[in-house]
Amino acid sequence: MSDANVIAPGLERLWIRDPLVLFDPVHEEQDASRGLVVAGGRIVERVAAGSTPRCDRILDAGDLVLLPGLINTHHHFYQTLTRAFRHALDKPLFPWLQSLYPVWQGLTPSMIEVSTEVALTELLLSGCTTSVDHHYVFNQQIPDAIDRQCVAAERVGIRVVLTRGSMCLGQSAGGLPPDSVVETHDAILRDSERLINSRHDPGEAALCQIALAPCSPFSVTPELMRDTAVLASQTGTLLHTHLAETMDENRFCEEKFGRRPLDLLEEAGWLGGATWLAHGIHFRPDEISRLAAAGTAISHCPSSNMILGSGICAVAELEAAGVVVGLGVDGSASNDASNLVQEARQALLLARLNSGSTTMASHRDVLRMATVAGARLLHRPQLGHLGVGALADLALFDLNELRFSGSDDPLAALLLCGAYRARHVMVAGEWRVVDGEIRDRDIAELGSRHRQLARALLLANS
Repeated sequence: MSDANVIAPGLERLWIRDPLVLFDPVHEEQDASRGLVVAGGRIVERVAAGSTPRCDRILDAGDLVLLPGLINTHHHFYQTLTRAFRHALDKPLFPWLQSLYPVWQGLTPSMIEVSTEVALTELLLSGCTTSVDHHYVFNQQIPDAIDRQCVAAERVGIRVVLTRGSMCLGQSAGGLPPDSVVETHDAILRDSERLINSRHDPGEAALCQIALAPCSPFSVTPELMRDTAVLASQTGTLLHTHLAETMDENRFCEEKFGRRPLDLLEEAGWLGGATWLAHGIHFRPDEISRLAAAGTAISHCPSSNMILGSGICAVAELEAAGVVVGLGVDGSASNDASNLVQEARQALLLARLNSGSTTMASHRDVLRMATVAGARLLHRPQLGHLGVGALADLALFDLNELRFSGSDDPLAALLLCGAYRARHVMVAGEWRVVDGEIRDRDIAELGSRHRQLARALLLANS
């Protein structure tokens, strides 16, 4: 059947028929061997063996692996403009940031828009249907950076949780970032409230949500952390920040505030179920227990942690304690890619290296991290699985490439043989990727525009 016949908008019933493998991390025991029926942006039927559903259109998925759309729980879209930046190579986090802050202070509105489109397009092609972004660099040219991201995400057609990041503790006040990229406490809170009122959709089928995300303990004050938590509680929004990423961060907090990062977080009213933390590497066993008891989640970013030499997140210990751990690609200046299925492979390999081949039992555990765990972290119960009533966010992968030849278990092969691009991707019941290509997008033009603006950003700092 041609791709034109695959596209089934509106309330037409599309049967995704007889997939090679259907992976549902929540309803694995239910028989759906003949696939799924999608209508009105939701999964409306799981088709059992021997059944033939009523449908208007059919996608024959006999050579495809069907997954829930992957969920990226931490990113910095603007960093696609500074990949493999020569002056930041081979440096740990703090010197890496100090090399890049002077460049990022030159971001313009066009750069925000194009970097968002590039990151989201890369993610879509990798099977990702929902992505978080953590934007915290503001200057006089881009006070409306998050608004521009909202518009760009709508153009791409992917679900987003855009976090209103912030930095208010500049170098003159003992912080790490230069004063040119920090804002005042009051300005941050005003804009955070404005974005929640104007851009946040609290509905279960939302395409765009807002969360609040002071950058880190070394770039904001305890007062801003506390007041942000109060605003989030009043508005029912989630909280996000970097925490326990490096030993330098722990030392900074102990020297400047006399406390470890998690203690600061708890004192600011952040330790709870509405919070998720990026990285979460350097926690003590007692701190892991506190995270679990509070219901605070972690976004695991293996590639970034490895490139910056930050350390290895104790995923097995966190999950054993009951902490929800999602997966994040992190920024494209520390990962240098925005590919979530490749990040899942990296998470599997790093877990095996850190904890042994039987502690994180299988590829299935990592795929759960990349789907339903991300949905739970974001409080989105209709995402990350393939049950009836779930939102129709799907990724289908083709195993006919040479890299998969000779593989036995198709689902394991997806990660172990190194899948990097989905064949079809659906968001909210609409095909966004068909036959490995973004629908209705000129990728060559996007890349050309992105490269030009990246060069302009670097030249402005040369």
